[in-house]
Amino acid sequence: MRVLAGSSAFLLGTVVSFAGAMAQDIADTIYSGGPILTINDAQPTAEAVAVKDGKILAVGTMDEISALKGDATEMFELAGRAMLPGFVDSHGHVVMGGIQALSANMLAPPDGEITDIASLQQGLRDWIAENKEIVDSVNLVIGFGYDNAQLAELRHPTRDELDEVSADVPIMIIHQSGHLGVANSKALEVAGITDASENPPGGVIRRGDDGSPNGVLEEYAFFGTLVPLLSQLGPEGFETFAKAGAEMWARFGYTTAQEGRSSAGNVAALKAVDAKGELPIDVVAFPDVLEAQDFIEANTSLEYDGRVRVGGCKLTIDGSPQGFTALRDRPYYDPVGDYPPGYKGYAAVTEEQVNDSVDWCFEHGFQILTHANGEGASDMLIAAITAAEEKYGEPTNRPVLIHGQFLREDQVDSIKALGVFPSLFPMHTYYWGDWHRDHTVGPVNAENISPTGWVRQRGMMFGSHHDAPVAFPDSMRILSATVTRRTRSGDILGPAQRVSVMDGLKALTIWPAWQHFEEDRKGSIEVGKLADFVILSDDPTAVDPETLAELSIRVTIKDGEVVYEAPEGEKKTELRDRPFLGDPEMGHELLDSMYAAMKSN
Repeated sequence: MRVLAGSSAFLLGTVVSFAGAMAQDIADTIYSGGPILTINDAQPTAEAVAVKDGKILAVGTMDEISALKGDATEMFELAGRAMLPGFVDSHGHVVMGGIQALSANMLAPPDGEITDIASLQQGLRDWIAENKEIVDSVNLVIGFGYDNAQLAELRHPTRDELDEVSADVPIMIIHQSGHLGVANSKALEVAGITDASENPPGGVIRRGDDGSPNGVLEEYAFFGTLVPLLSQLGPEGFETFAKAGAEMWARFGYTTAQEGRSSAGNVAALKAVDAKGELPIDVVAFPDVLEAQDFIEANTSLEYDGRVRVGGCKLTIDGSPQGFTALRDRPYYDPVGDYPPGYKGYAAVTEEQVNDSVDWCFEHGFQILTHANGEGASDMLIAAITAAEEKYGEPTNRPVLIHGQFLREDQVDSIKALGVFPSLFPMHTYYWGDWHRDHTVGPVNAENISPTGWVRQRGMMFGSHHDAPVAFPDSMRILSATVTRRTRSGDILGPAQRVSVMDGLKALTIWPAWQHFEEDRKGSIEVGKLADFVILSDDPTAVDPETLAELSIRVTIKDGEVVYEAPEGEKKTELRDRPFLGDPEMGHELLDSMYAAMKSN
């Protein structure tokens, strides 16, 4: 039996969430005129939805919902488009996602135009020419998203090749994985990296034949160079990133975003943007457990402060599978580059750090999200959680495995037994499936990367994520990859790991809402939940699954208010190219302000 909020009417013996209402339950808005997918198994579809004060008032037939219409009720016409609950980000980096909109685009097709090192160099030159005043002012160029797997040369650029773009201005280009980067000679100089520099713990400074750094930096060598460069941004610059990232998430239908490896500064930036009324969606932040325990302990909460909350802890064990820095339990299949025989990657942290971090989060009851890509990293996590549960009992903190790209089937059994929620990355099958098949794990094991099929066979929930800025937060590309597992080349990678469209939608809505302890207010269209909706160009359950990636986000609604509406006639590719919700010139204005903040610092 369900009580309709604010009324004396009771629902008896029916699955619709409506049964007549009293006069005070007049809706602010009624949505109708297209398929409504509720993601509620008890009532999978509806003809209409009524909203009042930012919450769902009733869900049912048009005749029933019409009784809630008053003189001031807005009738929102879906015009044949499909309405679903707003998407919940299972894993991404919304603040750093802003860098995607404010840097030189180094992405390969279909998200960019970089296909070889020559086009990468030209892309940087073009960006510098278009932003010459900014570059002259702040003396720094950042490019985002190059991928050696998609370059014709199948290798990373070098410092010398970036020096050909500019030897005077520091240039840092960030690998699409976010775990590697390349610096030109000037950026290496600014970072203090010389021939005598040693590899930092958990990182590698790659070197040329002469032993000098060749510009390619892995993991903590990369982070240790990028962070000082970005620290010049100051608070205003990170606020610009936060605003740009949140608006990008909204354009792809997300009403809840994640800041998945956060810091006190990132949280402060989010709250500052929210205080100005410029944060369109909710954001849950997970600060790095190795760097911010005091901040985590003081700020973790299930309740939002405005539209921001700290959800717990983030731990990163290893690196990038496509970049060969993820920790495997066996050698990489055919790694491209100068790797020793039997190379398995490496951990970014020690076993002691993993055990201590997991223990600390369990002791305090904090949720912990752990990045583990390779089998070796997942073994470390499973061992640490096993020890913590033996010490503290069954978890109530819903621990989350992030990525799990190369999970073995026995490891899936282990995470089920331990109550670990898998936030998986099946979009890898599209972007890097061919690379994994040919180079990282080989044709046999590549069939089982991001093993959503194994997870569903065991009756487990999972989240399907984008890890932006690793990829665009393209919800329909995620859905397509989860359902079809089609690679860039057209191969189907692991047909047995495919799932249904409805499971793919649940992995974008109700299951990640559960992951975030928010299943009582988000993730499905049910009475009493927040009026967080996304309106798609078509019903994803009614189209050819091979066309899912072509669906577009037409409207995003947060708490009953439209926070994004696609311009009439806008194509999906244009949506990627437009950094901000409003006037495209706003991107240039915010870029100016970001770099002005950098100059002042």
